[in-house]
Amino acid sequence: QVQLVESGGGLVQPGGSQRLSCVVSGSTFSLYTMRWYRQAPGKQRELAAEIGTDSATKYADFVRGRFTISRDDAKKMVYLQMNSLNVEDTAVYTCNANRFWKNYWGQGTQVTVSS
Repeated sequence: QVQLVESGGGLVQPGGSQRLSCVVSGSTFSLYTMRWYRQAPGKQRELAAEIGTDSATKYADFVRGRFTISRDDAKKMVYLQMNSLNVEDTAVYTCNANRFWKNYWGQGTQVTVSS
């Protein structure tokens, strides 16, 4: 059973930073492409960032230059460093592990950007 657990969400002021973490259990972590999605209230879920098994990264235009995704295969962790946050970044951020047809999801962590 593959499980993903996110942490690090919370309330942050505009212009601030936050780091999200996701720990994966029950899998050969290094074989999975890891992604961070987000879903704002009333909006569809969208892909924010992705990191491949070779640590190649991809970013959505709305986070490029502000967010950084990274992984630690030894710890089975993936991170999302978020800088220069604005109110539009308020969302539930969810970690995803993907390998071929297999997709696993965490429960999500709320990030609220507000003064």
